[in-house]
Amino acid sequence: MKALYKSGPHAGFEFTDRPEPECGPHDVKIRVHTTGICGTDLHIESYDAAAQAMIQAPMIPGHEFYGEVVEVGYLATHVKVGDKVSGEGHVVCGMCRNCRAGRRQMCINTRSVGVQRDGAFAEYVVIPESNVWVHQDPSITAELGAIFDPFGNAVHTALSFPLVGEDVLITGAGPIGLMAIAVARHAGARKIAITDVSAERLELARAIGADLAVDVSTTRISEAQRQLGMLEGFDVGLEMSGRPSALREMIDNMNHGGKIALLGLPDQPIEVDWTKVVTHMLTIKGIYGREMFETWYAMSAMLSSNPTLREHVAGVVTDVIPAPDWERAFETARSGSTGKVVLDWRNI
Repeated sequence: MKALYKSGPHAGFEFTDRPEPECGPHDVKIRVHTTGICGTDLHIESYDAAAQAMIQAPMIPGHEFYGEVVEVGYLATHVKVGDKVSGEGHVVCGMCRNCRAGRRQMCINTRSVGVQRDGAFAEYVVIPESNVWVHQDPSITAELGAIFDPFGNAVHTALSFPLVGEDVLITGAGPIGLMAIAVARHAGARKIAITDVSAERLELARAIGADLAVDVSTTRISEAQRQLGMLEGFDVGLEMSGRPSALREMIDNMNHGGKIALLGLPDQPIEVDWTKVVTHMLTIKGIYGREMFETWYAMSAMLSSNPTLREHVAGVVTDVIPAPDWERAFETARSGSTGKVVLDWRNI
């Protein structure tokens, strides 16, 4: 099969031939149609410090995907050949305390598809049947199915706290931040503001339904409050950027008793005004991945029941590029001025 392959501990990938993965007794083999490019994949391609701490080359990256089942192991009993599927990328042990208590998203022995095991930047990928998500709704396109993983991150983050009637601040208008706008609107938020420095991404945010898209290179969030007619600060904050300044400014603009969900991974230590966190009685919650599989059920139900939400989430995909042209796709994703970039593996 053709695959994007990292042959050793160095920058770059090779678009080359690799052996097709074998399907074990509990596994499902999937013919990949589309794959999303994630920030993790950018780290792996450049082989920076973050990637060096995560992976052991040689390996095949890629964890956001949509495809069709072509083989099932003899002990796999629920997934069928021909099913259209995406996959939960966190393969858990099933035996640690959290797994056995039903908190699989907190498994201490997680191995991630495309990070600690071969992934989906290839014509075929094999994952355990328990990680397969079968799409029952025919309106889920290959492009939309490819971004179920990051859409799950947006859903998990946005639904961490009740949103009905609340004023929501999202920092970072990358693909997950953009999808969080649609989720917050679906969940009943009153006002939604989002920040970034990319004019293109802020324009996407407006199209998806943000009440205010703020260029923080020129405008402070306190000014955004005034533009929205707010009197006491934001009720819920969704930090998607990993920028130290974003978290600090978010804390400065929260209402007393406000709640913050942190998804963005910082690349440096962040100094926080803990006095304000304490005296304003703020709640700060770390978010990683998706709740397995509560988030998957929620996201599928929302997309099936709300065509506008489905349209807005699908609209986050701005570029679909043939897999052999992967270098252009990664350059586009790295530019920070687009929505989601998807690789197409269907016509190789």
